[in-house]
Amino acid sequence: MKPLAFRLGCGIALTAACLAVPVAHAQSYPTHSVELVVPFQAGGGTDALARAFAESARKHLPQSVIVVNKPGASGSIGWADVANAKADGYKLSLLTADLTIVPHLGLTKLTYENFMPVARLNADPSAITVRSDSPYTTVEQFLDAARKNPGGMRVGNAGNGSIWHLAAAALEDKTGTKFNHIPFQGGNPAVLALLGGHIDAVTVSPAEVYAYVSAGKLKTLAVMADQRVKGFENVPTLKERKVDLSIGTWRGIGAPKGTPPEVISVLRTAAAKTAAEPALREMMDKQNLGFAYADQDEFRAAIAKDDAYFKALIARLGLNP
Repeated sequence: MKPLAFRLGCGIALTAACLAVPVAHAQSYPTHSVELVVPFQAGGGTDALARAFAESARKHLPQSVIVVNKPGASGSIGWADVANAKADGYKLSLLTADLTIVPHLGLTKLTYENFMPVARLNADPSAITVRSDSPYTTVEQFLDAARKNPGGMRVGNAGNGSIWHLAAAALEDKTGTKFNHIPFQGGNPAVLALLGGHIDAVTVSPAEVYAYVSAGKLKTLAVMADQRVKGFENVPTLKERKVDLSIGTWRGIGAPKGTPPEVISVLRTAAAKTAAEPALREMMDKQNLGFAYADQDEFRAAIAKDDAYFKALIARLGLNP
């Protein structure tokens, strides 16, 4: 048997070596590019935010962040790809409020608990938008027309079970209307369908219609927020029009559950610095994406709160399986 001192020395050395592994990993991560999965098609607000984040993150990570779009099933396909990936920090996801909705609709077994939040970047309300040549100039006219023709008003959303689908469903519940919900694989395809006259309205965020509203091709009738939205100061809230409804989305960065804490720490630091980049903030202002940064703990608490809220809302609306 080896002397006690020898054995103690070996034990201390082994412990030190083990402790050095995560430290070394944190110092070396990332050694190659990081993939950021956007679970919706290119062109929408989620995609625009991801690409602006990836560009600004170049200053704060030694490797590039590559945005990859994997749309489908209201975000579930892209999220499943990340949730099932190796938890090493090299495949991340743009998380959105839809993640707290689709599980309660029976569309996926994934939940927010399959991810480790890194940071929230943005929050936006839903908005009711129509073509500029639409006969409806007020939200009251729009809702009256929907009541007179139940199921005839074609309202586009970002997919069955998406936040924008649920926003329209909640509006039905509050106003006694019935829409014909038309799903698309993201907010941008829904907006393009509206521009083409294939649907009557969309309930996506102000950010996703801002360019077309500014160009005079679309008009927003109301926003589903507590207060008027920057860039849409002339557009009333539903609450101003006696409809007590405020609902919207958020977007943030998440990693697969089980990602080493030292890797998450690197990502949290990089996300905080990236969120402060003037270029990112300028892009968000230009796109009318509401800045709403929250670090890991605050982000996690907000996600859990929304999950409970949407679970109850979906049950009340009778949308759960």
